[in-house]
Amino acid sequence: MSWRWIFLMAWRDSRKNRSRLFLFISSIILGIASLVSMNSFNRNLKIDIDNQAAELIGADLSLESNRLPTGEALAFIDSIKNLSLGFAKEERFMSMLRIPNANTSRFVQVRAVEGSFPFYGAVETRPEGVFSQFAKQEGLFLDNALVLQYGVSVGDSVQLGTKTYSMLGGVTSQPGQSAFTGAMAPSLFIPLEQLKGAGLQQAGSRIEYRYYFKLSKNFGIDKKIEQWKDKLSTLQLRSSTIETTKENTGRSFADMARFMELVGFVALLLGCIGVSSAVQIYVREKLMSVAILRCLGTTAKQAFFIFLIQFAAIGLVGGIIGAALGTLIQYGIPYVMQDVLPVQLTTQIVWPAIFEGVVIGLVIAVLFALLPLLSVRHISPLNSLRVQDDKEGLFKDPLKAWIYLLIAVFILLFARIQMENWTQTILFSVGIALTFLMLYGVAKGFTWLIRKFFPSKWPYLWRQGLSNLWRPNNQTVILIVSIGLGTTLISTLYFVQDILLKRVAVSAEQNQANMLMFDIQPSQKDSLQQMAKMAGYPIVESVPIVTMFIDRVNGTSLKEVLKDTTIEVSGRAFRGEIRATYRDSLTASEKVSQGKWVGKVAPNDTASVSLDEKYAEGIGVKIGDVLTMNVQGMRIPAKVSSFRQVDWNRFQSNFRMVFAKGSIDDAPQFFLMMTKVTDEREASQFQQRIVNSFPNVSVIDMNAILVILNNILDKIGFIIQFIGGFSILTGIVVLISSVRISKYQRIKENVLLRTIGASRRQIFIISISEYMFLGLLAAITGLFISLIASNMLAIFVFESAFVPKIGFVILLILLVSALTVVIGLLNSLSVLRKSPLEVLRSN
Repeated sequence: MSWRWIFLMAWRDSRKNRSRLFLFISSIILGIASLVSMNSFNRNLKIDIDNQAAELIGADLSLESNRLPTGEALAFIDSIKNLSLGFAKEERFMSMLRIPNANTSRFVQVRAVEGSFPFYGAVETRPEGVFSQFAKQEGLFLDNALVLQYGVSVGDSVQLGTKTYSMLGGVTSQPGQSAFTGAMAPSLFIPLEQLKGAGLQQAGSRIEYRYYFKLSKNFGIDKKIEQWKDKLSTLQLRSSTIETTKENTGRSFADMARFMELVGFVALLLGCIGVSSAVQIYVREKLMSVAILRCLGTTAKQAFFIFLIQFAAIGLVGGIIGAALGTLIQYGIPYVMQDVLPVQLTTQIVWPAIFEGVVIGLVIAVLFALLPLLSVRHISPLNSLRVQDDKEGLFKDPLKAWIYLLIAVFILLFARIQMENWTQTILFSVGIALTFLMLYGVAKGFTWLIRKFFPSKWPYLWRQGLSNLWRPNNQTVILIVSIGLGTTLISTLYFVQDILLKRVAVSAEQNQANMLMFDIQPSQKDSLQQMAKMAGYPIVESVPIVTMFIDRVNGTSLKEVLKDTTIEVSGRAFRGEIRATYRDSLTASEKVSQGKWVGKVAPNDTASVSLDEKYAEGIGVKIGDVLTMNVQGMRIPAKVSSFRQVDWNRFQSNFRMVFAKGSIDDAPQFFLMMTKVTDEREASQFQQRIVNSFPNVSVIDMNAILVILNNILDKIGFIIQFIGGFSILTGIVVLISSVRISKYQRIKENVLLRTIGASRRQIFIISISEYMFLGLLAAITGLFISLIASNMLAIFVFESAFVPKIGFVILLILLVSALTVVIGLLNSLSVLRKSPLEVLRSN
């Protein structure tokens, strides 16, 4: 073949159609832009995490424990301390902070630190540099969000526990914390020594103990951690190093970035379907040109490559434009994502991501253009006299099967790059295929039903518009698939956010508690109940809580479990503190799933305990096993009598372990209480009275938490909408290009209608009805898929009821329909404004 002649013919043929050719490929530009921006963000994020990992942890090594370390554990910590270049320790817990000037209280995270922590990075404050005075003068540092919210100034007094402190500065940045992390409970820094006497470190207080070490570069801490693995497990210590922090943080946020890349890939596939449909119509319009070329001696193969080169070139251009657009978009991502991430984001041009985007743009444009282009090989010279558009089936043209296979392999390989393993890859690919098949099936089903039950008694203009949905060159299926998928993504996001909010909003229902008080000492219980009773608030729950941990299972200790891998008990059974309660009856949120409930035992009998079934399964414990519980140093054997199925979604006290009454009644304990306060102002005042009278008691107002959670979900929702918006934009571009492509077919139809007497107004109404029906079908299809997906997520993931908001459903249907009508009419105006003769002459 003469490739020079083929390239010249491709160039000459494209001169008249370049704007249309570019419109074909414009639908994948957004997909490429999304991929390049997310890929660039992912790679830049990895670099930032690698560079800032030391600042995330603030030290070379961190050892953590949820309970006060034993003497053996403290001796081990001291042995590392003696080898370190720097040492600091921290006690971290939640408490209430009273701000007298604002006459309010706030739930905060207390970080009581001893030593010059952090060793890497810095705690940044306003005024600048004042954190250098930490522990050198009496006072504490507040999260700057609290400082701004309540108008606290340097030198103002605040109350923490039973002591009053001076506010020394506002913390604007701290190691390893993002803006979202402190949204529920802002941080407060205080010297550990100054915390003594505040009454906060009492029995039952949930304190997290952390020990930080600065080590020499040749210490080889990661190798040491591997050697100490069993010892750390035995001592109930968790370790973090710069390397593990880098890996864990990178893995967490890489998953998020991969998810966003996959959403962008869905948008790209959506655009490719638009390309395939557009090329199909373009080829149909070129039947006569190809037939004439065949009469002049052009072979079928040469005609095929003329058009393939056109689409390859325009795909390359589209890839370049998409990659450039994606590079620009990534510079705006930090403004959207910074609040979610614990590192300071930087942006730079990532050439591998750009190259990948350009190549993907070229490959995917060619792949999806090949399917309709294959029909060019079957155009004969006879078509110049008698145009016939015969569709070649899959079995009549084996090359189509190979093209479909290539597309499937491409999608599979791309998904594999993003996924951790082949199982996830196959599940994602199958999910994508099922989604598109469902959209395609629903679209076909709708059009079949309309044709089958055609409303013959409707006015002619509306019937004409409706019949356009299945007439030649209709774009019904492609538009329903493209716009329907975008509608599905956005509506599913909204429904999931609504499900999450409703789960928390259960506290606002009648007879449900909405204020939680905990860390109540036994001596404070009656007084607090009396205070609530005098204020007219019912005590919905008053529950004793005993802190403990499992020491042995059937006489087997953690050391023995670590040595003998054949033991069925999991090492997780011995890790972490357990907060248990005792009572003689089940609550409304639980039911016995296995064994027999024992509500009471005699003082001299063996203690009896019921476990949450999922917790029991996770630690490998069975009915009849004997657990030796360490309760404040006292060993208490307890026989597992039953497993319970617990509804953790209910806002009430739920426990992994519930002991029979008489088992641990005399153990050191504290209380949790719940009450119902209907008025927001009254809730704030009552919370203030509790903190004033009982400084050690922590209070959570669920109404305030709901506001914070709503704000967080809105921000997260915006991030996902920002990415999902690529699919919506792609759908709109596909809509515009599809409507513009089909416009050339509609021109002939409108000319015929105008010739036989139809007025512009009548054609205008026909166009409105056609695009309105298309919009309605697309919106209904997308919502149909979204409702199924949201309901499945509600049942199997969130274990919650799903009731969609009718107002949102109606509004979305109207918006999608209106958008489709507006775009359709804008593209049809040029035809409507011209006379039939003008149109015939121009064509």
